Amino acid sequence: MKLAIVIASDPKAGEEAVGRAFNALALAAEAVQKGDQVEVVFVGAGTRWPAEATMLSHPLNGLYNQVRNSVKGASCGCADVFGAAAGVEACGIPKLKDHAMAGTSGLASLRRYAVEDWKTLVF
Repeated sequence: MKLAIVIASDPKAGEEAVGRAFNALALAAEAVQKGDQVEVVFVGAGTRWPAEATMLSHPLNGLYNQVRNSVKGASCGCADVFGAAAGVEACGIPKLKDHAMAGTSGLASLRRYAVEDWKTLVF
């Protein structure tokens, strides 16, 4: 199975957002364990998650590190808008900009997952 997991929740939004990110990463871990092809993409305010989840003291750190090889990247334009560009860069994950959009530095293409028949879940 090809599974795209899109994380859009804002880590500044409290425990519900932590729950969404936790469940997204837990699903990614399960799918990887089962041998699925998995890509995790951060969009919108979710581009703030990599900087949060890479902190050793964060409750998602262990789970994030477990699926780190499946992290495709973060939407470049979204990271710019939500002030997360420096954090994304510091974490070493790619800035995705394969969808050109006027007025932005480029966005992650989510359409490609539909075109390529990926099962796509947004958290």
